[in-house]
Amino acid sequence: MVAHNNFHGRTISIVSFSSDETARGGFGPFTPGFRIVPFGDTAALERAIDENTVAVLLEPVQGEAGIVIPPDDYLPAVRTMCTENNVLFIADEIQAGLARTGRMFACDHWNVVPDVYLLGKALGGGVVPVSAVVADADVLGVLHPGEHGSTFGGNPLGAAIGSTVVAILERGEFQRRASVLGRHLRTRLDALIGHGVTEVRSLGLWAGVDIDPNLATGRQIGLRMAEFGVLVKDTHGATLRFAPPLVITEGEIDWAVDQFADALASFR
Repeated sequence: MVAHNNFHGRTISIVSFSSDETARGGFGPFTPGFRIVPFGDTAALERAIDENTVAVLLEPVQGEAGIVIPPDDYLPAVRTMCTENNVLFIADEIQAGLARTGRMFACDHWNVVPDVYLLGKALGGGVVPVSAVVADADVLGVLHPGEHGSTFGGNPLGAAIGSTVVAILERGEFQRRASVLGRHLRTRLDALIGHGVTEVRSLGLWAGVDIDPNLATGRQIGLRMAEFGVLVKDTHGATLRFAPPLVITEGEIDWAVDQFADALASFR
């Protein structure tokens, strides 16, 4: 079971359950056996789960969709449904996890613990690509030595970097920074609503900003911001995603948002 507008990667089984036709175009045949339900819709998920459901795979906050935050009762309800139906709850925290939203994991905002965490990106500390599947032994214990592997799996350098990143995050410093600076970022972005921005969604140092389609596309604003020295990622036409480094300062946030305001103004 997966959610509409999900993003979990670009390999063939993953794009098999993507609802983004640009991700599927030119590929196939697709892997069967997946059901797609609306994100944040508890009732739809409950109706879709049956005796053949083995897992529910969700982003706790949808990143590629534009930083879509679920209703507060959604993830707790998913946890309850999965437990009651003996279904694994897999949380893809590759974008949202590891202090980005102000908590170690985005699921922590709702006091939810999934059966499996998927981690990556920040786990490599910006040095090497590192990913991990994290679960208790009763889940991962079904795999025995020699039964699963990959060419670079268990790379000593990657393992050392990942372990160091986890040790740093255990101090809580970057979670606090993301929370405090995220509130400042949100305040600055909210001030642009009505001035080329129609909506802002954010959690920690992660924000989705919808651009007024009468002004410009997300891509046009993003390219103009690049000219001004700020990199953002457009998605779904009208949305920009802001994901500043966790070491950013308040002054740097102000500068970046000023460039954003100038980029918006340049299209008026």
